[in-house]
Amino acid sequence: MTTVYDKAKYHYENFEEDLPQKQAYVHTGFFIGWLIEKDMVSEDFQKSFEKLIADFKQRKMTGPEVYEKTGGVFAKDMLTEEGNQFAMFYFDFDTGEYRYHYLEAFDCEPSVYHVEDTWENYDHIKNWIDNEYEYWCEKNE
Repeated sequence: MTTVYDKAKYHYENFEEDLPQKQAYVHTGFFIGWLIEKDMVSEDFQKSFEKLIADFKQRKMTGPEVYEKTGGVFAKDMLTEEGNQFAMFYFDFDTGEYRYHYLEAFDCEPSVYHVEDTWENYDHIKNWIDNEYEYWCEKNE
């Protein structure tokens, strides 16, 4: 049984407002996009989703769109060892800082689900993730 970090359905099943289902993919999709950009996805994931990865890297498709097209499940078997170690440190809902940084990075009013899936927003949160990754690397040298 593989570790599941997140599922989009956890979120869209609990929307308090009438939002498009695609909004459930945004916050985790940005993180998955960052992992793709840093080549921290597993060989199996790369082989299975080669076209989607290429489209993301060419900015033809966003991270949330990749997340949706790959089934909306963010799991351990999608990542390299380094990717998993960082995800456990930073993304984990109980102990990680990602969701707090996400809330701080964006004006999440009225909710976290209202952040738009844009390249500008990805680039904004990417800087936060880059900084945390640098901190994590220094801490683990």
